[in-house]
Amino acid sequence: MALDEALLIWHNEGLIPPVIRFYQWEPAALSVGYFQKVDKEIDMEAVKKLGLGFVRRPTGGRGVLHEHELTYSIIVSEQYPDMPETVTEAYRVLSGGLLEGFRNLGLDAYFSVPDTEEKRADLKKPKSAVCFDAPSWYELVVEGKKVAGSAQTRQKGVILQHGAILIDLDAEKLLSVFRFSTEEAKDRMRKKLLEKAVSINSLRKTPAKVEECITAFKSGFEEALEIDLKPYILSSEQLEFVKSIEQERYAKDEWNFRT
Repeated sequence: MALDEALLIWHNEGLIPPVIRFYQWEPAALSVGYFQKVDKEIDMEAVKKLGLGFVRRPTGGRGVLHEHELTYSIIVSEQYPDMPETVTEAYRVLSGGLLEGFRNLGLDAYFSVPDTEEKRADLKKPKSAVCFDAPSWYELVVEGKKVAGSAQTRQKGVILQHGAILIDLDAEKLLSVFRFSTEEAKDRMRKKLLEKAVSINSLRKTPAKVEECITAFKSGFEEALEIDLKPYILSSEQLEFVKSIEQERYAKDEWNFRT
């Protein structure tokens, strides 16, 4: 999270071009959205028992278990040529790379737009703390199920969009770190999760490797955004700056458990 923030700052200052980053988490971790209430929604005893990391994201959205997945982030100026002003339209443009990435993996991916007042109302009032529970505008779906959860923030005139691409899914482990009012409520969420969330490997005959996914989505973003991605390596000074942001914010309980 500190590196995503640092990239946003450097791009705002004109020190680096737009960035697309792929990463994983060690150890596996639960991230919560900027506005989530940890004490009400998260079972921290379960998080500790499972040996998971824990952090609050600078973006919105709900809880995500980062384990059998690939996380991506995009950092780009709001003034980038042809970048839409609205969040939903910008999401559609930036997520075009995800769409093409899934297709590169041999999957039938498409965007689905909520088509009823009830579905549009659901977007404004999420029913649970679990990220893959409900659809969003321009939902990226495969066979009617959600395969990537994304969130966005805008700071200093720069867009930061990041999200989780599910390679595999351990539904029981995901459910175990959230609080539910009753066992019945947990059972309802279990059923909804299995209906709405799906992993890449549950749709493919041949399991996808992380490296294969990175290649597929890198090409996907190049195709969708008509760009040519080049590797970027951080300097020791940049790494020190990232570490300072981590220590000042993301490693602190005041940030992660704020109310």
